[in-house]
Amino acid sequence: SKFKMKRTVFRHFRSSKSLNFETSINRSVLERLKINDDSTSFCSGIFHGSWVNNVEGRSVNVQIDPSNRKEIGRILFGNATDFNDTLTAMTAAKPTWSNTPAPLRGDIVRKIGQMLRLHKEDLAYLVSVEMGKIYTESLGEIQEAIDICDYAVGLSRCLNGTVIPSERPGHFMMERYNPLKGHVGIITAFNFPVAVYFWNLALSLVCGNTSLWKPHESLSLTSVAVTKLVAEVLESSGCSGAVASMICGKGHTIGELMVHDPRMELISFTGSTSVGRYVSQHVAARFGKRILELGGNNALIVDRSADIQLAVRATVFGAVGTAGQRCTTQRRLYLHRDIYDTFLSQLLQAYESVQVGSPLDPATLCGPLHSQAAVDSFISTVQRALSQGGQLLHGGVSLEDRLPGFFVTPTVIAMASHSSEVVREENFVPILYVMKVDSVDQAIGLNNDVPHGLSSSLFTKDIGQMFRWSGPDGSDCGIVNVNIGTSGAEIGGAFGGEKDSGGGRESGSDCWKQYMRRSTCTVNHSDALPLAQGVTFL
Repeated sequence: SKFKMKRTVFRHFRSSKSLNFETSINRSVLERLKINDDSTSFCSGIFHGSWVNNVEGRSVNVQIDPSNRKEIGRILFGNATDFNDTLTAMTAAKPTWSNTPAPLRGDIVRKIGQMLRLHKEDLAYLVSVEMGKIYTESLGEIQEAIDICDYAVGLSRCLNGTVIPSERPGHFMMERYNPLKGHVGIITAFNFPVAVYFWNLALSLVCGNTSLWKPHESLSLTSVAVTKLVAEVLESSGCSGAVASMICGKGHTIGELMVHDPRMELISFTGSTSVGRYVSQHVAARFGKRILELGGNNALIVDRSADIQLAVRATVFGAVGTAGQRCTTQRRLYLHRDIYDTFLSQLLQAYESVQVGSPLDPATLCGPLHSQAAVDSFISTVQRALSQGGQLLHGGVSLEDRLPGFFVTPTVIAMASHSSEVVREENFVPILYVMKVDSVDQAIGLNNDVPHGLSSSLFTKDIGQMFRWSGPDGSDCGIVNVNIGTSGAEIGGAFGGEKDSGGGRESGSDCWKQYMRRSTCTVNHSDALPLAQGVTFL
């Protein structure tokens, strides 16, 4: 276990030199991903079957490595003209793609998955450098994109409708799924720049749709690399690259246009609850479809019968993984009072072994936060928690004076009351709130007593508690786990949450149906015209 590695107590950090921080991006990686361009000082972030390189009337965004705050590239951002040009290209490409048999569309997605396999390590490196997550997690993210491509390939032969018995003689009734008439818009967040895109893209492609991706502006380099790989497969297969278009840009420009344009029939948005609420209101106002993957204030409950060592390991990964920047990050921990002291002792011991540092250092378990704004949020959230009665048990400080990037210490705070305002909020930083409970029933009530409802977990050996937890009186979250942590979902299940977490579902199960238009078809193959429900007319 990584928790048994040589301990690095936070006050004894090694120097930035010994942590081997990157001073600049590995240019050979960019060359292999075909995103280096010696003819300009930037890479185009605008693609609709061809790349737009004209800087006039457009801005160039500087991409930053959060582990050292150094520039790693520049991306040309799109504008309103690019948006309209892109939709024109997508509209032209759509009929051919929609009428391509689904299994053939699936075979192209298979080739995309193979392309990701070939470039898995380079893409993971780029995610680590641009986003900041540790390399093993970045590898896992690219593997997740590969897995959903594999899933979509099989799905392309199973987009089945239903044959329905008709009450009328000589009539045949069925449900049929067809591609959407409009386009799919995919707006992704910084924390999973590749996996969440493919949750949407792979399914949307096999369903026969054309998609426009608006990635998070700070992950534009990764997004360009991914789009180039996808475009290469589409074009080598005789398809228009506009089927999978992309515009890098700000949310208040490109994102705003996507949300309000009726040609964008479905908007899949991943991000904060506040922005998600805005997206939902405006897409709904034009009767568009939307999938919302928003925040989570996720809890893990440890019953007195639980395997404590297992629960400790799950908690450390859930709370520290991706530096607390997953929507499924564990933010609350409810411990039965009978095991509270024992569990907390082991948890704090495990936290002491967590090394903070370069995401490319194999010993690192916690990389940087993604931005200075996140560091500021961390500092203010710790201060608020302490002012509301919290007791700092571990961490709680920024490491900006010791390490060159946006680093903080993973933090554990014991809270006397669940009702504290800070406990009930989602804060996208590695802060874990620990509270005592008298029973699992009490903990279930506290789990549900927050605005969000994304992920949740119960550790117990009590079979009755397991089924109560996953039943109608249990967790009100979209993800309800037993004896595993709150984060690290597989692609085969539907991913998403309830309440302020948005209500959307992506990835596996029957999520593909959201990307299709369902029609109920009745065929009269008789010479008569009977009406349903026995109605007599003429």
